Amino acid sequence: MTETASYVGNELEVFSQAARWKHYWSEQIAAYLRGDVLEVGAGIGSNTRVLRGAGQGRWVCLEPDRALAARMTEAIRSGLIEPPCEVLKATVADLAATPAFDAILYLDVLEHIEDDHREVARAASLLRPGGVLVVLAPAWPWLFSEFDRAIGHHRRYTRDTLVRLAPPGLVRERLIMLDSLGLLASAVNKLLLRRSQPALAHIRFWDRILVRGSRRVDRLLRYRLGRSLLAVWRRPRGERVPVSSR
Repeated sequence: MTETASYVGNELEVFSQAARWKHYWSEQIAAYLRGDVLEVGAGIGSNTRVLRGAGQGRWVCLEPDRALAARMTEAIRSGLIEPPCEVLKATVADLAATPAFDAILYLDVLEHIEDDHREVARAASLLRPGGVLVVLAPAWPWLFSEFDRAIGHHRRYTRDTLVRLAPPGLVRERLIMLDSLGLLASAVNKLLLRRSQPALAHIRFWDRILVRGSRRVDRLLRYRLGRSLLAVWRRPRGERVPVSSR
């Protein structure tokens, strides 16, 4: 098993309040969440609570931070997260390279992983034929701020860098940008406020006002501009799954 990891920052708690944002991007991936699901870097389970539902089988939450994994386990026991759901204090590198999942999720996680190319190659080896790899990640390297640095981000992505991340054998189904108005808020923080941690009041304003507006503006812009990138790749049915080198 992996060594114990310790998560840096408290944004998981703050962003757990962003209900409208979570429902916005979750609507974009709901159709892909079928069969057995692996959620990598599941944190405190706030995304799991939104995504877990009908049409899914086994749901596995990977979380290397011992304290966060324990909180998710307790949330499942108390009924806050819909069963069947299991928590593994582990990373993808700890799992056997056997096709076992129909969907693998990286929701604001890949930017925390130093070798993201190796990470997604390992994840691809766990996908069954017809399975999908879903990535939600922060966009625009020029927006990299004190906040990114404080919570352990290694990078922000562009369309091109995210496209180049795709493992061999997977076919891209979708690549869009979300939260065009949130992009403006991130730019203000980068250029003017320079906060290393978001204030709860700012998160609530963004979630209640800007995200609502982004839903409309994103459609008008045809999802070509935004604060976050969302990509979906699929393993074609009938294709032999390559074994990843560990």
